[in-house]
Amino acid sequence: MEYSLLYPQNKEKKSSTLTNESINDLSIDFILEALTDQKYEREHMRKLMVSVTDDPEVIRYRCDVFEDFLRFPKLRSSMEELVRKLADLRDLERFQKDQDSAAFWSLVNRLREVDEYVCCISMLRDVLSSLDIRSKGMRDLLDLVTQISLESGFDDLKKDIDEMLAKVKRLKSITIGVNLDSMLRPKSAGVVCLNDSEFKESGLMRRFMRFADRKEELHHGTGDVESIRLFHPATPISMPSFTQKAELNDNMTGVKISTSTVTGADSLSNAIKDIVTNIMNQTCTEIKNTVKRYVNISGYMLIGLMPEIIFYVRWAELIDKIKAQGMPVCKAEILPPDQRECSFKDLYNLKLAIKNVQGDNINIITNDIDFNDDYRIFILTGPNRGGKTIFTQAYGLAMHLAQLGIYVPASQAAISPCDNIFTHFPADENDTVDLGRLGEESKRLSEIFQVATERSVMLLNESLATTSVTEGLFIAKDVVKAMRFLGVRCIFNTHMHDLARSVDELNSSVEGESKAASLVTGMHDGERSFKVSLLPPQGVSYAKDIALKYGISFNQIKDSINKYKSE
Repeated sequence: MEYSLLYPQNKEKKSSTLTNESINDLSIDFILEALTDQKYEREHMRKLMVSVTDDPEVIRYRCDVFEDFLRFPKLRSSMEELVRKLADLRDLERFQKDQDSAAFWSLVNRLREVDEYVCCISMLRDVLSSLDIRSKGMRDLLDLVTQISLESGFDDLKKDIDEMLAKVKRLKSITIGVNLDSMLRPKSAGVVCLNDSEFKESGLMRRFMRFADRKEELHHGTGDVESIRLFHPATPISMPSFTQKAELNDNMTGVKISTSTVTGADSLSNAIKDIVTNIMNQTCTEIKNTVKRYVNISGYMLIGLMPEIIFYVRWAELIDKIKAQGMPVCKAEILPPDQRECSFKDLYNLKLAIKNVQGDNINIITNDIDFNDDYRIFILTGPNRGGKTIFTQAYGLAMHLAQLGIYVPASQAAISPCDNIFTHFPADENDTVDLGRLGEESKRLSEIFQVATERSVMLLNESLATTSVTEGLFIAKDVVKAMRFLGVRCIFNTHMHDLARSVDELNSSVEGESKAASLVTGMHDGERSFKVSLLPPQGVSYAKDIALKYGISFNQIKDSINKYKSE
């Protein structure tokens, strides 16, 4: 049975994948490193982090499960212990698939495997039943493990396993009986008994020579075996023909050396090895059949939950640390996707919060933003290092976290899920050699429009800024028109103030359901406030503020020169 904490039961697992550019521009790998220092955990979590689902039922299911993990530290610690046990269980299960493994080891590890499975189910049942879990995902999981433990007779199973393991641990040696034919060749062999003490004497050839020197007759019978337990009947051995050939070079006398069964080829060792392996395989099969009375131990559904459990545990730990810094976090309300709306109150960039958790002391500024029928495309302008890129990325990360089911960095959030998040940030110089910077940017924009839909989110950061202002503005206007026609939600942060000034012209020039508006990052008393407002572009006033702050306005420089001359 397959069970998931990311998808409701019987729900089709449909999703899209972030592009490599979006993974990089949203700093997914930076976030993963903040979540865990374990490489294998990052690898598993990355597969979940780059996946995007826009199904409201799936997202709500995840949000509720995550909330249970966030509410109960005890649940997180127990789940971490469960993951460690599941890792052992997974390794044991893999061992059983190794056809070269010795049958006896297979027997022992099969018992250990079932023992671990029983412990995992019991532990999960106990911790879930002790907490006030509310999510459907966790309640269904509790029902499932409770049903397994009741129907599988875990108490009897545990008792049987303990008894079998105790017997196995007492085994120290095996006594083997070999029957010989008239030519002293082994014709059948079998395990006579299992012993709880080790065989002491080791010199086989020495004992054989000692026997050959004895004058008395052979021993009658097979010795005192009353105190030993018969394990397996003697099994006939089919005798193969053993011939060894050694041929010399052509220029020498041909010599053929052969060893036949008549001269005493050593089939005994192989016979003993085969019979022991056969017996142990049969025994292992019998134990497996016994275990199946209680539970099907092939492919445990719990093992498939390991990446999902780690995903929720690590995110809950990080969100707890962000809350401890005094920053707001919240569970997003999930709206119908067709509304293509979203609103955030006190939104901030997750990366900045992570940096503070890691020891920085950043004064984080929060902002509000609403995407609705009034405006869905925002042309964001402001001064250099005024927070445009930080805000653009903050919105993309908040959308992505909400759809993963994680609390978002805001005090309130309501979103219509998007089908994907496409980013267009400045490219690495090495990626623009063939096409040039403008050609490369234009190509990437074209590729985005080929796959984006009205439910998509687009984040443009200083796009088309590498060409002349006239050329860049011409292309940028067409891009905004295309976004309006398509109906996407977008933040386009840029230094092209004329693009922001032309929003009325762009809205009237093409029909569409996504209207464009001008958004600006603010300054106050010459200081960057990083507050975002729905205003016309403020390019000239920003320049004045910056000039005054650093004392390079004409009047300031003039006064400084006059003062210097007067001295």
